[in-house]
Parts: sequence; C-alpha cells; structure tokens
Amino acid sequence: MGVMDTQQEHAALRGDYRRVRPDYTVAQDMATYTPAQHALWRRLHARQVALLPRYAAPEFLAGIAQLEAGGGIPDFERANEKLYRATRWQLVAVPGLIPDDAFFRHLAHRRFPVTTWLREPHEIDYLVEPDVFHDFFGHVPLLLNPVFADYLAAYGLKGEEAIRLGGLKPLARLYWYMVEFGLIRTADGLRAYGAGMLSSASETEYSILSPAPRRVKFDLRRVLRTDYRIDAFQETYFVLDSFGELFAASLSDFAPLYAEANARVPIAPGVPAKGDKAVPLGGGP
Repeated sequence: MGVMDTQQEHAALRGDYRRVRPDYTVAQDMATYTPAQHALWRRLHARQVALLPRYAAPEFLAGIAQLEAGGGIPDFERANEKLYRATRWQLVAVPGLIPDDAFFRHLAHRRFPVTTWLREPHEIDYLVEPDVFHDFFGHVPLLLNPVFADYLAAYGLKGEEAIRLGGLKPLARLYWYMVEFGLIRTADGLRAYGAGMLSSASETEYSILSPAPRRVKFDLRRVLRTDYRIDAFQETYFVLDSFGELFAASLSDFAPLYAEANARVPIAPGVPAKGDKAVPLGGGP
C-alpha cells in the first residue's frame, strides 16, 4: 500500500531516511539522479507507454499524455503545477515506505507520497518495494482525473478510523485491489487502471487477456474480505463500471464492514465467493 509496518526499522528499507522530516517527507534533489538513471527511466517509460493503448483505461491514457514525463525522472514540483490546477493534488517526496498514519494523513490532505529512489537495471521486471517509477508512472496519471482524485482523498480520510477500529488489513485490501490492481469496463472492453499492473509490462497484458484469473464485479464487502499476494500475478481482479462507483463506495460506513471482515475467515486469493458476479474477458454483461 506504499506504507511500512510501524515496527519495521528504517535500516531494513531502501531509501535514505536520514534527512526525513516529521511528516516523513524529504527533498527531491534532482541533481543526484545520474544520466544512467534518467536513461533507465526512459527505457521503462517507453516500454510501458507502448502497451497502454491496448490495455489501459482512457482516463489513465489522458493522464500520461498530460504529464509528458518520458524524457527522464520527473521533477515533482513541475508535475505539481499541473496536478494542482486539475484536482488540487500535490506530490510529496518520501524516502520509501512510510508509516500508516503518515500515509493516510497525506492522502486525506490531497498529497501523494512518491518515492525518490529508482530501481536498478537488473530489477526492471520485478521490484518488492515501490520506487519512483512505480509511484509516478503508476499512480500520478489518475490524480489528474477529478473523480478518482476525490476517491483517493476519501480513502485517506478512512485511515484514522481504520487504525482506531482495527481495520487496517481490510482497508489495505481495498487499496491493493482498487488502486494497485483495478480493472474497469469501457466502451472498448475491460481496461486496466491499477498502478501495480500498469507499471509492470507482464501483468498489464495478463490482467486483460489471460483466462486464468477470476474477474469479479466490484463489491466493497467482498474486496475488504479478500486476501492478496505480493509475490505473483493476481488471481482475482475486481472490475468497476466507473470511478464514480468507487467514490460512492468510499462514503459507506466502514465500521460494520471492518467488524465483519475481522470476524470471518478471509477469502483466499483466486477462490470464488457466494454472490460473485463474474465478468467475462471482453467485459460485457
């Protein structure tokens, strides 16, 4: 979810936490990025952009075009000018994973934490922790979409309540499935909008074309109860009809949903559940 367990030691994480501020932000020092890192960014960006017309949601495509970030690692301040005009969001630089409460607080105030470090060339296809490419390329385009941007702020507002009610695990599932790995119906069929798959060459195609995973109509209660894996392609994807549907769900009373999710055995990844509405590969009824 872009957050770390508050019991984790900074030393176990990638990123430089030595100059972190109380809100876990740091300065993005553009001068520290090397020509090789900018070249790696361009390689990653070009590879993913080539896949987008076939697999990405129209709103994501529009955001990527507006950002014009293919020339090298982007300057967050320059991106912030466009973001604030569009949806009043801002990017804040962070050293890497940050604690739950800090992450939620930033989202609630329309600030999206973006990691400053970039993966190494040998990690081009798989990365455990989110880097600047995942965070910027995967997440920032949809921050230019007013409805999705409002959803993410509403999600952040749920964080304090989740901490108080023991709902962090169910709330993390909602982020995982609907921000990192979400699918949406469009006039051209199913399309991906999740940052996790759209910053990954292999899962982008898999999420749309493979017959292997389950594709299930979005249901908030079902998502909050469904476990996920971080070490393999997703075995279940949840499908929206629109981003408005996701925003409307964020206004629900989550307290009883947390209680239900915590009281029942989680639904394992890839396992069907009563009431599931399967969505065919083409995304039709």
